[in-house]
Amino acid sequence: MTEKRKPFLLDLLRIVTVIIVALLLGFLITVMVSEEPVAAFESLLTGPFPKISMGEAGLQLKGINRFGNWLEDSITLILVGLAVAVVFRAQQFSLGAEGQIYIGALAAGIVSLFISAPLAIHIGLALIAAALAGFIWGWVPGVLKAYVNADEIVSTLMLNVIAIQIYRLLLTQWLRNPDAGYIATEFFPETAVLPIIIPGTRVTIALILTVAAIIGTWFLMMRTPLGYELRVVGDNLKFAEYGGVNTKRTIALSMAISGALAGLAGAHLSMGLLKQLTLNISLGIGFEGIVVALLARNDPKAVPLAGLFYGYLRTGAQIMERSSDVTREVVLIIQAIIIILITAERMLPLLQEWWKKRRHSPDELIAEAQEAADVV
Repeated sequence: MTEKRKPFLLDLLRIVTVIIVALLLGFLITVMVSEEPVAAFESLLTGPFPKISMGEAGLQLKGINRFGNWLEDSITLILVGLAVAVVFRAQQFSLGAEGQIYIGALAAGIVSLFISAPLAIHIGLALIAAALAGFIWGWVPGVLKAYVNADEIVSTLMLNVIAIQIYRLLLTQWLRNPDAGYIATEFFPETAVLPIIIPGTRVTIALILTVAAIIGTWFLMMRTPLGYELRVVGDNLKFAEYGGVNTKRTIALSMAISGALAGLAGAHLSMGLLKQLTLNISLGIGFEGIVVALLARNDPKAVPLAGLFYGYLRTGAQIMERSSDVTREVVLIIQAIIIILITAERMLPLLQEWWKKRRHSPDELIAEAQEAADVV
């Protein structure tokens, strides 16, 4: 086994272990609340897969819509997970993806409703508008953090509220379709709707765009000067400053790029799934992207696997809720357990260092430092 493959395999083993332990604990909880825990948990674990049956017409595929729901959720989660991973890699704890989703969806919706163009151009303009709106909305807290040292957690949370209220104000006062029985716009024209690529589902070309976003994010972070600066800033801010990196620009751009990816997630929700703007378009999925990024350890290569797993869990939760006596809150408990286990795993090196210091006296630590200095 090569030295380069060891860290990847260890990370993979860590993720698999976290998932297995979380699911086992989730099953124990299901046993306590369900009269048929095995059937309920089976619907959670196997529900999103389509069922193959033999009929008069031959092999039939049933439940393709469930499989589609899994991919639809996963597309959004992967885009948001990439957004969070970029900004987390720069050691900036941004919580602004939720607001950026709303702003991206709003920009895409305005372009979709008020601009007429051929299909490819119309979709392209709407996606660019969504990414640009998210970029700007992410750039604002990035500048505040970089140049005036504003707390990014506070600023991004406050901007989430502003973004959602702007979205709702424009929707209810300007964009709302008065003939609809609920607060929503008219359905987008066909030229602004993402084409479906899997019949019987709502899986659109957003799947292809997400693959491109994964490759692009990985290339940006691992093969460009900006990506190198972003990683150095995340590893050691002081070292980056001494090395001549423009840390303020890098911090601002990391949040702005994160916002662009979240804005594309908003475009997927409006142009691909709903085909219109509705009052509650996200329902907190921006915050669930944080779990995806944590599972992937902010690695763009691992974000797709984490997003697919988390999307599978969300879809299975809905199926379990409909087909058993277990509520969706059980799956929320499993999600919380995953976060706790990941946090605990990251704390292990710190606890080992603390224990090592507790076991050695100050004189022994001084002697070890002197021996190291003599070797040098």
